[in-house]
Amino acid sequence: MASLVAYDDSESEAETEPVGNFNAASQMKDTPDVVEPPGQDFASEAPGVTEGAVLSTKHGSGADPAGHRLPLVRLWRSDPGSCPSQRLQWPRTEPDVTFPTGKPPPPSLWTSQTPAGHVPLAAAHFRRMKLSWGTYDSPEPSFCVQTKSETPGKHGNSLQKKRCEDCIVPYTPKRLRQSQALSTETGKGRDVEVQGPSAGRAPAPLSMAPRVSEFIQPYLDSQYKETTIPRKVLFHLRSHRGPVNSIQWCPVFAKSHMLLSVSMDKTFKVWNAVDSGRCLQTYSLHSEAVRAARWSPCGRRILSGGFDFALHLTDLETGTQLFSAQSDFRITTLKFHPKDHSLFVCGGFHPEVKAWDIRTGKVVRSYKATIQQTLDILFLQEGSEFLSSTDASSRDSADRTIIAWDFRSSAKISNQIFHERYTCPSLTLHPREPVFLAQTNGNYLALFSAVWPYRMSRRRRYEGHKVEGYSVGCECSPDGDLLVTGSADGRVLLYSFRTASRARTLQGHAQACVGTTFHPVLPSVLATCSWEGDIKIWH
Repeated sequence: MASLVAYDDSESEAETEPVGNFNAASQMKDTPDVVEPPGQDFASEAPGVTEGAVLSTKHGSGADPAGHRLPLVRLWRSDPGSCPSQRLQWPRTEPDVTFPTGKPPPPSLWTSQTPAGHVPLAAAHFRRMKLSWGTYDSPEPSFCVQTKSETPGKHGNSLQKKRCEDCIVPYTPKRLRQSQALSTETGKGRDVEVQGPSAGRAPAPLSMAPRVSEFIQPYLDSQYKETTIPRKVLFHLRSHRGPVNSIQWCPVFAKSHMLLSVSMDKTFKVWNAVDSGRCLQTYSLHSEAVRAARWSPCGRRILSGGFDFALHLTDLETGTQLFSAQSDFRITTLKFHPKDHSLFVCGGFHPEVKAWDIRTGKVVRSYKATIQQTLDILFLQEGSEFLSSTDASSRDSADRTIIAWDFRSSAKISNQIFHERYTCPSLTLHPREPVFLAQTNGNYLALFSAVWPYRMSRRRRYEGHKVEGYSVGCECSPDGDLLVTGSADGRVLLYSFRTASRARTLQGHAQACVGTTFHPVLPSVLATCSWEGDIKIWH
């Protein structure tokens, strides 16, 4: 019943009492050691000044026309070097002081030096401070403000003390709390949309090496040689604090010593993965996990998208945002158009795949399908067509697992490509033959023709690894002879493209290996990443 009575009395306590109700006698009883210096009536400093005393300085005047004894606040204003004494009571003739509700007051010195909810009066009993006459405490919740204005004496209400000390708030229903949390998340999303990179720290310019790596320079003027199978680890990169979703070498051969990594820890990083193995720059532009990021074909920019619905195009040389937009869905994949580099296509947790124009910052095309999520995107025929891998599957068939689209008209070319009951988390194109490969949750790689009607090869299938629901990536070597894929058990498997036989198995990571990529210039360098958050460079 005690808590019920305290809750019902909260309405009557909301009205602040006059400053004259301040009980200085009880305060003197608590501080018997403070002695007023002789010869000083009002000039002694008193740290125990309530915020009502400081506030009333704005309303009082410095002159007393009646010739009576000046009130305490007026004397303090006329002499800034003096402060009220603890022995004196406030005159009851002063008008009531109410705290402004429309315009919040500026923070005071005390609130900047003490934690939230602290009562300055109690802290100032034994510590002398000289305050300027124009400062006062910033407003706090009503249950703390009213207790400070109504300082209880010896016989004060113990329930009011308990409410201020413990900061007991009225009960809020669970449904209301959930709606408030949802509105807070929506507000954060709007802040990301307006401010862009303010979700994290602003990126700094990337310290690029002015010269080409000494390991890459000998291979720039010669034709790519036969890919050799890597055997040992050159670098082990462990800077990410979350799973690494994907990795990609810089497409410009002269800058291909740089490696891009995308992680669930809300960041993406650029590494020097050939010379030193150190992180060149970390970009924290997203407020949620970064699911996809790609190098621009020029090698000077990075396009990123994440679970915070945000899209950012970052210039590495200046660290500025050349493009920022807010999507309608959580982004899981994005790809630049191979011919027109100002266009890119992105997909995610939404039935549509959308094409954006960086120059205008708007969606130029939409590709609608009866699906729930887009897993991967792959361009064909120099950008006139593209494939989208989806999560649509049924028990006996999956007629919408892979869909072929016409890029210009947004029309479906075919959705009868893969007829088995497995989804395909990743797609990759062969560098020299008109075929593409699809990673399937059936624990095998399927081979398809890249020309309509996109028939699947029944004779060649790459088996032996595990997918088990992870977004395991796959890729062909630059010469097209080898095929590499990760595995859910952490292994890295290399297959011969011609014979589909296993060439080598590397014991790569402790957790699922989800990303693998060959170096575009060096014939024996391979990069892999895992769900554990580490990256390995093999040689």
